[in-house]
Amino acid sequence: MTQKIKQKLYVLDTNVLLHNPTAPFQFEGVRIGIPAIVLEELDQFKRESTDRGRNAREAIRQLDALRNKGSLGEGVELDNGSVVQVLFRQDDVKLPFAFVNGDNELLSTMIAYKNRGYDVQFISKDLNARVKADALRIPTIDFQAENITKEEFYQGWVRVQVPSVQFKSEFPPILDEMAKEGILELNQFVLVEARHNPHQFRVFCYMGGKKFRAVNEPHLQWPLRPKNPQQLMALDLLLNENIQFVALLGPAGTGKTFLALLAGLHKVLVENVYEKMLISRPVVPLGRDIGYLPGDIKEKLHSWMLPIYDNMEFIVHTVNMDRHLQRIETDEHHDHYDEHRDKKSKHKHKKEKHSRGAIMPLDELAYRGKVSLEAITYMRGRSIPYQYILIDEAQNLTPHEVKTIVTRVGQGSKIILAGDPYQIDSPYLDFASNGLVVTSERFKGQGIFGTVFLETSERSELSKLAGELL
Repeated sequence: MTQKIKQKLYVLDTNVLLHNPTAPFQFEGVRIGIPAIVLEELDQFKRESTDRGRNAREAIRQLDALRNKGSLGEGVELDNGSVVQVLFRQDDVKLPFAFVNGDNELLSTMIAYKNRGYDVQFISKDLNARVKADALRIPTIDFQAENITKEEFYQGWVRVQVPSVQFKSEFPPILDEMAKEGILELNQFVLVEARHNPHQFRVFCYMGGKKFRAVNEPHLQWPLRPKNPQQLMALDLLLNENIQFVALLGPAGTGKTFLALLAGLHKVLVENVYEKMLISRPVVPLGRDIGYLPGDIKEKLHSWMLPIYDNMEFIVHTVNMDRHLQRIETDEHHDHYDEHRDKKSKHKHKKEKHSRGAIMPLDELAYRGKVSLEAITYMRGRSIPYQYILIDEAQNLTPHEVKTIVTRVGQGSKIILAGDPYQIDSPYLDFASNGLVVTSERFKGQGIFGTVFLETSERSELSKLAGELL
């Protein structure tokens, strides 16, 4: 039995350790090979101040700690039955590729151990390296600590169809059946639709045990409402003060950033639940970067925060236009019935009516300390109490970066991660490994957490078609 375990050899590429320093400990009952060239490449990255440099240093520390248990050259046995061993290249191996980089040296190492009788499998996140290995008949797989697929990831809600007669009950009987089956997570939503009429629906939130609560349209002071059931679910989580952590996922145009901003502004400006709203997003360009941006940090951030400004302008325009129309109607009413009102008193009434519920532009809110636009780079080491925190484009963050941000959340704060897991601009992340999806998967079922996948684009018909066709 021991011999069979030793014959199974998983060879880890450098990028796997840079992605997850604990990767050698994620396998059970196999031999884990770390080629010598991988150690040399880790040594090159360890001096970087980036997340990649941090992971390189951590990986080296993990391997250094194993030296206390034995020789890495011969193999060190782990508690889970695996063996970690440093592999060395053999000079007698010839490749159909030139030795121009570390990848080819790594390939020659694997061929040498394959010739010795090991069942070698190459684990790498480098597509080209996997192609080369496959051409040499070495099985290759991508490293995924989280086995998350695009079809089966946690969306935060499920859809069920029932006969229309069940809508006569306060809680449709289907909910009891789902609770008994134990298929729901805490704070997961159930979208109950009529079998022959999807426009007839109700939304319920699972509270644990056999308890559900009906989700109704929130009473906002502003004339903005959810446009579909998923937006209703999202607003329910965003406005629920018992939910301290929210993840919003979905394609472009589904309203993730808009809903998060709307709820945040209402909580800060109307309900005064939080002292201010902090907004941040990773600095990852789409396409070729145009280079350094001029100005101080505020001016540099403005370019990266343009999507926030766009959504804020729409909210401000809609709310203030509604308030303006209400003011005109109120003024006409008072002009008709209060012709003898003192002019000074009448002017004061107009001013008060105009200011109530109106929203200032984003820059004015920032000046007054109600909104803060900040760079993610400077969030490490902070403690952020009594704030509504929105991290936009979170799909471009690594799980470690998300951990660093979420652990900054202080007393009385709420944090929202929003992003499109299908549009990842970071070259080191994919659908299964980005911080947004991984965090949502790990936090599901926690009482203070909720997530919603928004599937319907509400931006425009063109935006919807582009998402489907391109």
